[in-house]
Amino acid sequence: MSFFPKISFQYEVEEYLTKVFRNKELIAALGTQEAENKYQSLLSHLSHPPAFTTVRVNTHLASVKHVKKLLFEEIQKQFKGLCVPVLEHPKLQDILLIPVIGPRQDLKKHASEVIVGAQCGYAVLRGAHVYVPGIVSTSRFVKAGDLVSVYSDIEGKCRRGAKEFDGVKVFLGNGISEFSRSEIFSSTGPLKGLGVRMIEPVYLSPSFDNVLPSHLFLQNLPSVVVSHILNPQPGEKILDMCAAPGGKTTHLATLMHDQGEVIAMDKIANKVKKIKQNAELLQLNCIKAFCYDGTRALSVEKREDKQEGPPFLPESFDRILLDAPCSGMGQRPNMAYSSTLKEVTSYQPLQRKLFTVAVNLLKPGGVLVYSTCTITLAENEEQVAWALKTFPCLHLHPQEPHIGGEGMKGAGLSLDQLKLLQRFDPSAVTLQGMDINSLQDSREDDLISLANKDCIGFFIAKFIKSNSK
Repeated sequence: MSFFPKISFQYEVEEYLTKVFRNKELIAALGTQEAENKYQSLLSHLSHPPAFTTVRVNTHLASVKHVKKLLFEEIQKQFKGLCVPVLEHPKLQDILLIPVIGPRQDLKKHASEVIVGAQCGYAVLRGAHVYVPGIVSTSRFVKAGDLVSVYSDIEGKCRRGAKEFDGVKVFLGNGISEFSRSEIFSSTGPLKGLGVRMIEPVYLSPSFDNVLPSHLFLQNLPSVVVSHILNPQPGEKILDMCAAPGGKTTHLATLMHDQGEVIAMDKIANKVKKIKQNAELLQLNCIKAFCYDGTRALSVEKREDKQEGPPFLPESFDRILLDAPCSGMGQRPNMAYSSTLKEVTSYQPLQRKLFTVAVNLLKPGGVLVYSTCTITLAENEEQVAWALKTFPCLHLHPQEPHIGGEGMKGAGLSLDQLKLLQRFDPSAVTLQGMDINSLQDSREDDLISLANKDCIGFFIAKFIKSNSK
């Protein structure tokens, strides 16, 4: 059941993706029609939010049971007594799952409109309220306290401060404006803070604004899986190469019981600051964050003994996570992907530079986990094929837990190799809405199975570096 239009791409990107999902290996395995159906289903899923909100519990500070109780009470308060369950995951025992109710198709649209930017709109579809910086335009006479209908300008064509907009816009639900139009677009400078409090969103998800901030981390399900697959142990030295904003970094530190060392790197200073803030908020002391370009993290000269940060000597780390910069095509919801083909294809060489550094920094016998939040072959299975050919010391290793599907055909990998990979493919389940009645009639096992499949698009590969050169 498709409520929003399928995700749209620039023409060259659409041509590129069509070839990816109609490659010869895939067609031979599935047949032309089945391959096409899967691709079209994927495009529909990408424009809709996942069926569940996933939160990771900071088990360093609190038990899952305790946080589950607090979260259930908070959701009941937010949803005015509506009984939405909070589920524990049998294989990921530090996360909680909250089903998303929607799309709600019976909402009345109001004459007063607020248009928000695409990124703000996607956040609203996942439970956020509208903050003033995300507002692009409003109707002429909007006042504080007015009931307004909120729309997303998915193509980015609305002029800031416009009094009306007739372009492509998607209805996100209704809310109460906290400011008047003149206050929002004040000449004295941009306002901050809450702009529209959503009271009837199309997709009903809890807001996590200041909700148990030291106990919860909002994270997509596959992003939690990654840290479990790396499986860091207390006392080890771990590298998170492209770490911002720190969700996986703090998870790794938690899994190690805050014992050992987690080195987090990112080349953007503001993002490194965010990693440090998250580590402090979650009360994790074993994280050391550095503003540094991962492609330059391998030292070719002898280091001073007291030097903590990068660059590092070869074979310095027990385990390395390379959650690589990528084209991000697996993120949901996304209704209009704006990157050019040149931008999309620029990631593969960057990922290979980072990967080469990671292999050199890893100790013999160490573990390297490579992941992306995208759906292309070039950034996923092709990278695995390249890595196995380029680095004879690397061997694919089974992943635990293995919750997603196997790798996608098209990169020349064997069936056995594909089974060792993990690709989260939203098209693996039928796109469906969820209302409170169907939710209450569902078995918990079926809901967990749905959560495993109806998530963002994501890819994971796990390598072990052999002791022999």
